Amino acid sequence: MNRTLTLLSTAIVCGAVLSCNSKKETESIATNAPDVKTYPLMKKAAWLIGSWGNTTPEGILTEKWNKENDSVYHGESYFVIGKDTVFSESIQLEESNGKLVYNVTVPGQNNGQATPFELTSSSDSQMIFENLKHDFPSKITYNKITNDSLVAEISGMQKGKPATETFEMKRQ
Repeated sequence: MNRTLTLLSTAIVCGAVLSCNSKKETESIATNAPDVKTYPLMKKAAWLIGSWGNTTPEGILTEKWNKENDSVYHGESYFVIGKDTVFSESIQLEESNGKLVYNVTVPGQNNGQATPFELTSSSDSQMIFENLKHDFPSKITYNKITNDSLVAEISGMQKGKPATETFEMKRQ
């Protein structure tokens, strides 16, 4: 019985010591662990997430944004006249190395490669992306009007003249 108590006491003391060491190791690992990567520019763009659209006499515009992960949002934009999709594009908004890039892929253009537009200005309600080497558009602007409405604008040179197109959208 005495031997059993001694073994039990030893086991409890060892368990307590190991528990303390384990806690110290965990604290040490936690304080020495690399910082969790944050993406502040992506957080500023979070208001894009969701479905947006507008119906006009010319057709139906739809733009949808999903969060793929903390550093990438995926967007798709379509313009439909009647039952025909007359324009579509795929967009990847990605934050990497402190830069936010709007990569646009349009079927049948640029050999299927994305055209990058880098964020040049932003606030809580506006983002401006530019690629001055691209003719049209060379600038893409998103303006948050309210939580449920936004205006997208593309501008640049078209046939040697400045051109701008504006797209008002409401949350769907």
